[in-house]
Amino acid sequence: MTAPVFVVDSLEGVGPGAVLTLDGPEGRHAVSVRRLQSGEDVVLTDGRGRGAAGVVLRTEGKDRLIVEPSEFPTEPEPTPRITVVQALPKGDRGELAVETMTETGVDAVVPWAAARCITQWKGERGAKALAKWRATAREAGKQSRRLRFPEVADAATTQQVASLLAEADFAAVLHEEGAEPLATAELPAEGSIVLVVGPEGGVSPEELAAFAEAGAKPYRLGRSVLRTSTAGTAAAALLLGRTGRWS
Repeated sequence: MTAPVFVVDSLEGVGPGAVLTLDGPEGRHAVSVRRLQSGEDVVLTDGRGRGAAGVVLRTEGKDRLIVEPSEFPTEPEPTPRITVVQALPKGDRGELAVETMTETGVDAVVPWAAARCITQWKGERGAKALAKWRATAREAGKQSRRLRFPEVADAATTQQVASLLAEADFAAVLHEEGAEPLATAELPAEGSIVLVVGPEGGVSPEELAAFAEAGAKPYRLGRSVLRTSTAGTAAAALLLGRTGRWS
């Protein structure tokens, strides 16, 4: 089994001979929940592509882990970069979507307040929901042993999503009535890919028109219709395989 991953604020300048301290909530989780002991393997990461892998030297109290790293792995910027624009689902399905997309390998998630979303992020409630999505991405990044966690952007309007699509090297709207399957779409070898996942009620005609004007065609995944909380994960897996990122 691979070593557990914990997050530190920064690994800038860390190299051979360093001794690192993991404290705060992450240290408490390592010491009091995972109960790591001297000699066990552990990986620390800043979530931005840098890691420090080594062994536990000792624990101090209930929330301090002293680590001696011996290897310093890095996770380079992926290409093509995959961003999923995720319409806001009901309840905790948004966190489910973020969790599984993170585990799969998505590089960025953009929450989208689509016209047909039942859930709308406003004021303090919206801020709390966004914080949950970001915390979910962080925890799922650790669980899946990633060194580079996905970015979760601020909630975007349809106009902002259209601007994002216009800048992409490949842009697609997942739609059950798409004439072309995503499995046969011509994909770039590098650059950026942006996928739009609509709400349970579907992408409105006005939104489809705005996205088409930005260069995003509708594509279908398969014969079955997936829920908004699973479509992004399925599409990302397909693209990660087709672009060679899973090779």
